[in-house]
Formats: sequence, structure tokens, C-alpha cells
Amino acid sequence: MLSAQGIRASYGRIPILHGIDLDVAEGEFVGILGHNGMGKTTLLKTLIGLVKTTDGTITFEGEAITREPPHKRNRRGIGYVPQGREIFPNVSVRDNLRLGFAVQKADEQQVLDEVLEEFPRLKPLLDRAGRVLSGGEQQILALARCLCGRPRLILLDEPTEGIQPSIVEEIVEILKTLQARRKLTVVLVEQNLDFIAELSQRVLIIQRGQFTSEVSPDQLSNPDLVAEFVGMGG
Repeated sequence: MLSAQGIRASYGRIPILHGIDLDVAEGEFVGILGHNGMGKTTLLKTLIGLVKTTDGTITFEGEAITREPPHKRNRRGIGYVPQGREIFPNVSVRDNLRLGFAVQKADEQQVLDEVLEEFPRLKPLLDRAGRVLSGGEQQILALARCLCGRPRLILLDEPTEGIQPSIVEEIVEILKTLQARRKLTVVLVEQNLDFIAELSQRVLIIQRGQFTSEVSPDQLSNPDLVAEFVGMGG
């Protein structure tokens, strides 16, 4: 479904990605693990088009998208849930969701009904401003807003950051259900080892803008192995 070959990207004169190769099959759930500053978020932003590639190619469902802007990639079926959620704090939950399908040609009420069936926690919150939600509720809203665009591939950046454990477990169940019902493909950037192991079919280790190895989710329970690869044991 998604293929990135030889991807390089920079912030100004500072190179961040150094020749990333990534292939993701339809229906696959791929985790990306690494320290802060290793290029995880930059990779997702490059795949969605918020950061331009300086070299390499990106294809989605066999078509080149390397030079396409983010809104065109979204229309193709790529959704993005950024780190820090980035909901609109001063508008209602309902309007946050409506903005999620602003670039799609779809019946508004039908899409809203579909998404609220998947995210029932949001039903009593529709008229509340985004800023009054808890961090966990904001994360669920960000995920629901992404789903309003009916993506087939989701790029998901550190969804557990600053979230209480009970909401983390709820997000795990939401993602499992969505993958089963919608056959979603997901690329997940995360530092919560339990979370990434619970959901991913394989985990790629990124260091200094390059993938250095691939591990199976069950290997993340071995602290010595994790420490060896990414220095995140213990």
C-alpha cells in the first residue's frame, strides 16, 4: 500500500532522514520505535507531505505522491494524527469532527453518525469546546477527526503521550476494533513499549534518521534487547 524508497529530509540545512526505506502492506500495523530526536515524527510528516523530501520517492497504492501536497494525499486515503493531538481548542467537538471531512466529498451526517458509533465516548461531548476535554478525550477526538476523512492508511504519532493508563487501554481497544472493522493500515510512532507491542505486527527501530533493525513485538518484553537497540530498557 505504501512504499518509501531512499527518503531524505531536512529542516533547513540540518539533515534529519538519511535514506529511509519503508514498505507497508495493506492491513498491516507497523510500529516505529526510537528515542526523541531520531526522526520518527519527521518521517510521518514527510509521508503526509508536511516536510518535503530532498531525495527519494514515496508511492501510495502504486502511484507516486512524492511531490503532492498534504490535502491531496489525504484525499487519496492517508490520514494523519499528529503528536500533541492538535485539535481546535476553541470550537466544539462536533465542529472539530466536521473539519475532519472538510476535503472529502461525503454526506456530513452519515460520516458523523458512523464515527460516533466507533467513538461513543464523544456523543455526550459534542457541544463542548475542545479545550475543556481531558488529554485522553482530546486524543480520542483527534483519532475520530482523522477517521472522518475515511482514510485507509493512518499515520499515528505518539498517541499515548501524557494520557492516563485507563485511556491508553481504551485507545488500544479502539484501534484493534477499527483495524478489524475497517481493515485499516496503520504506521504507529510510539515510545510506550507495551502499547506498541500490543498493536504492532512488526516494529522498526530508528536511530539518527535511519532504520537500524526490525524486531517482533514479543521481543520488546526483553529489556536487554530493547536497551541494546534503542537504549530504552528498564
